[in-house]
Amino acid sequence: METSQREFELVITIVNRGFADEVMDAAKAAGATGGTVLYARGTGIHEAEQFFGITIQPEKEVVLILAKHETRNAIMKAICKGAGLTTEGHGLSFSLPVDDVMGIVHMNREG
Repeated sequence: METSQREFELVITIVNRGFADEVMDAAKAAGATGGTVLYARGTGIHEAEQFFGITIQPEKEVVLILAKHETRNAIMKAICKGAGLTTEGHGLSFSLPVDDVMGIVHMNREG
């Protein structure tokens, strides 16, 4: 399927634990209809911190949002403004193309 024909994109945002609500508030204001939050932990070079000699991995939240292609940019910009790298949430957001979707009645997909 060509990029211009894709109807949906998966917007993935990774933020510090406790900031998924900010991500979803910003995304919904920009046209997102919902999302899924997964809990994770960071493993990057700057993620491990020492606390009384014990290495602590900061907890993260991963927010998955299935968005229509035409709303993806607005959603990502809103997320970055509300919970991006320059905020306390230290968010990172990116999108991946989605070739096909089933079971999303609330988006009224034709076909």
